[in-house]
Amino acid sequence: MPGQKIETSHQDVVHDVAMDYYGKRLATASSDNTIKIIGVNNSGSQHLATLTGHQEPVWQVAWAHPKFGSLLASCSYDGKVIIWKEGNQNDWIQSEAFDDHKASVNSIAWAPHELGLCLACGSSDGNISVFTARPDGGWDKSRIDQAHPVGVTSVSWSPSTAPGALVGSGLLDPVQKLASGGCDNTVKVWKFDNGVWRMDCFPALNMHTDWVRDVAWAPNLGLPKSTIASASQDGKVIIWSTVKEGDKWDGKVLKDLGTPIWRVSWSLTGNILAVADGNNNVTLWKEAVDGEWQQVTTVDS
Repeated sequence: MPGQKIETSHQDVVHDVAMDYYGKRLATASSDNTIKIIGVNNSGSQHLATLTGHQEPVWQVAWAHPKFGSLLASCSYDGKVIIWKEGNQNDWIQSEAFDDHKASVNSIAWAPHELGLCLACGSSDGNISVFTARPDGGWDKSRIDQAHPVGVTSVSWSPSTAPGALVGSGLLDPVQKLASGGCDNTVKVWKFDNGVWRMDCFPALNMHTDWVRDVAWAPNLGLPKSTIASASQDGKVIIWSTVKEGDKWDGKVLKDLGTPIWRVSWSLTGNILAVADGNNNVTLWKEAVDGEWQQVTTVDS
């Protein structure tokens, strides 16, 4: 499919773009403090809505699974996380606004839908907050205090299927785990156990020499391996993997690209990794049979 240029009509830098579950709409986040909803199809794109409510640049947007309705979360430099709800078509309201953080909220991620409506947020105040919707319409809140004391840059949920569920016996309870990256150059893994978040990797995963800009937990499709990609200001993408619960995470440098890496994102099957770097390139990578990572292609932008 040929690339398509989409005019967002934002007045400033666009920081994030997220496609909805059906691939029919984009949400964009910008330094102009707004979010735009854009309809896309093969013949082009059309502006559907502008969401205003943040007072500062919006860093990220994330669509909830459609089983929860038409919901979008956003986070901003203003310290707020807003959950937007679509009532009538293209008519969006602020359903919820969380202002628990004392500094910029840099990253948000919805949990796998099997865990319910649950949003993780990482902030420059060093904390991670997790908001879970209750049946009565309220929200429960849990926190990881000082997850990365100098600032959390990114959060990513593990798949809800326990590693090895396809090859093990019986159905296991869904797993609640998070990966986070921070300005302390580390990646950390957290597990929710008996109502408390605990660190699930000792020590922290530490192979980067500068800020970790992004972390992405790969879909595992029930296979035995867990895999996390991390992207850093130091120019490296590192692939972390562990074969079974409780084992140590091994890190392997996918490549040193020699320029800051902004984002990493897995394909739905977890076998291709997209890497966005400071030279305005997006490259796609695949693990070869020998375990080495090879560049498949460069995306024209």
